[in-house]
Amino acid sequence: MNLRHIEIFHAVYVNGSVSAAARALNVSQPSVSKTLRHAESLLGFELFKRTSGRLIPTEDAHTLFADVAEIQDRVHQLREAGRNLRRGSGGMLRISALPSVALGALPTAVARFLRNHPDVQFDLQTVHHDDLLRKLYERETDIAIAYEVPPAAPVGTRWLGEGELVLLYREQDMPDAPPRVGLECLAGKRFISLAASGPIGQLFAHEVQRLEVAFDEVVSARTFYIAGALVRQGVGMTVVDSFTAQASLAPGISMRPLKPQLTFDVSAMFLINRPPTALATDFLKTLGKVIEAP
Repeated sequence: MNLRHIEIFHAVYVNGSVSAAARALNVSQPSVSKTLRHAESLLGFELFKRTSGRLIPTEDAHTLFADVAEIQDRVHQLREAGRNLRRGSGGMLRISALPSVALGALPTAVARFLRNHPDVQFDLQTVHHDDLLRKLYERETDIAIAYEVPPAAPVGTRWLGEGELVLLYREQDMPDAPPRVGLECLAGKRFISLAASGPIGQLFAHEVQRLEVAFDEVVSARTFYIAGALVRQGVGMTVVDSFTAQASLAPGISMRPLKPQLTFDVSAMFLINRPPTALATDFLKTLGKVIEAP
């Protein structure tokens, strides 16, 4: 007997007739009758005696029902578990992200997601670019949010959106800043550089090299967050990703995109043999909307 046979037998046994079983399962009476006959053929004995329009369980059916009822209960539990996963009831999402994403975009997405999935639990970690793959391989996280997916890494990916490099500065240091700022405008100004700061730092370094621009580098910061804090303290201006800049804004602090535009992809990484669950997929959709929001 397969699960369909079990479901039909259980419904007929509990409801007492083919018509009542059909109504309970929301299927046709011929379908119930056909499946029941097929189940009896496979078993080699009758499950019900047909008496005055009703089906009377045989002794074999009474014996079989105890096991069938247990299977039906288990199937019901599995279905309920599936519904809970779709609703986000009791799920756990383990997500690692670069600090710049974790400053604003990730908390915003979590808060928005919890409004519709209040029973979900989150395990959030900030991880630098070089450690994201290790977190996945060692099963310390399920999803890693990165700016660049290593080309040879055996991981699955999902594109979430796009970010760009922007100038973060004190308004008093550049009161007439244009809508987009060319790097040549920063020559000679006190500048906070991002030495070897992963793929974003490399993207910026290549552009500086291409334009042959020389900055007055007063500090070399290892993280975007430190660079933003230094700008707020009046040390100088810097170029960081748009997510860090947005989270670093304060009275008197502004951001401007660069000219030409320098963009980068934001992706979710996961192990190929452990793809995102339905719940995780829904959350990534929410995070993608936050990242792509103007």
